[in-house]
Amino acid sequence: MSWFYRNFLRPALFTLDSEEIHNRTLRLLERVGRHPVLCDALASFCGAPELPVQLFGLRFPNPLGLAAGMDKCAQATPVWEALGFGFAELGGVTWHAQTGNPPPRMFRAVADQALINRMGFNNPGAQALAATLADWRAAGRWPKHPIGINLGKSQTTPLETAPEDYANSFRVLWPHADFFVVNVSSPNTPNLRQLQNKAALNEILAAVQEVNRQLAIGNRQSPKPVLVKVAPDLAFEALNEILEISGPRQIAGIVATNTTLARPDTADPELKREYSEAGGLSGRPLRARSTEIVRHLFRLTRGSLPIIGVGGIFNADDAWEKITAGASLLQLYTGLVYEGPALAKAIVNGLRERLNERGYGSLAEAVGKGNA
Repeated sequence: MSWFYRNFLRPALFTLDSEEIHNRTLRLLERVGRHPVLCDALASFCGAPELPVQLFGLRFPNPLGLAAGMDKCAQATPVWEALGFGFAELGGVTWHAQTGNPPPRMFRAVADQALINRMGFNNPGAQALAATLADWRAAGRWPKHPIGINLGKSQTTPLETAPEDYANSFRVLWPHADFFVVNVSSPNTPNLRQLQNKAALNEILAAVQEVNRQLAIGNRQSPKPVLVKVAPDLAFEALNEILEISGPRQIAGIVATNTTLARPDTADPELKREYSEAGGLSGRPLRARSTEIVRHLFRLTRGSLPIIGVGGIFNADDAWEKITAGASLLQLYTGLVYEGPALAKAIVNGLRERLNERGYGSLAEAVGKGNA
């Protein structure tokens, strides 16, 4: 299926505007998600085998997740399981609904298998997302794998009131997700990355965790795991400062990484034109840097803080690189665009083969082994 997608479907799809085909695909997947028979048929072609991971008190059927940004509005919530994913991170979502930046705002750098986006957290708002998720659950279409939600800051919210903005979203979405990711690393909301500063992030996490504590007590449940998503452009010193508050603010894990503002050198005129577009770069050019960040975080914490590795994963070799660098879970976005709907299945099969070849009994045994 991957060969057919790359050689026949992808060339046709890539004749259309990147955001337009993205939206069309989500609408199609939404229709599929409403019909169990169609989901089962899709799973028969694309479903991945079991490769379970226990993390954050949750069971993940396999370590490969859908990255935030693909399904901002939870349109296709039931379908990602059928496409072989072991979890899905929905959003990013903000407290206030917003249209995002003006189009065009998504571009392909095909020769480098990369995407550039400056979407700007376009989403219907936290309350609308909560209603959509409640509808999926009421319809009996809730997936068996964990669901995460990526939280961003509303563009109209000043930086000084960002903690309240994040806490508001967290409060209304708390019943609908298994874990949350605080996103302070998108390059497409003005000044957002300033919130990666230790003091600013500490205030946001304090506000979110206070809501987390109150809701857990009120619902007689455990607090929800709260992770932080970091930028690949941060210096190691800045990452180290974030880690300093991981204990006091009960950070459950780190998502490494978001998109990058950096651009690779190229003499290709077409790539130069694409790379001149403002926005975050994802895909192949991000692979090495995101792995470097994963490795640094794992070494510094000695594996005590779980890491979700994301950035430039296109095959099982890329996935294995992230795991042996220190990632316990993985996420895809751009690889799915370039490799097609059978990618998750292919990667999970490839990981199972590598574990068997090396005599590991579980994926957890391989995490960080490349750092020895």
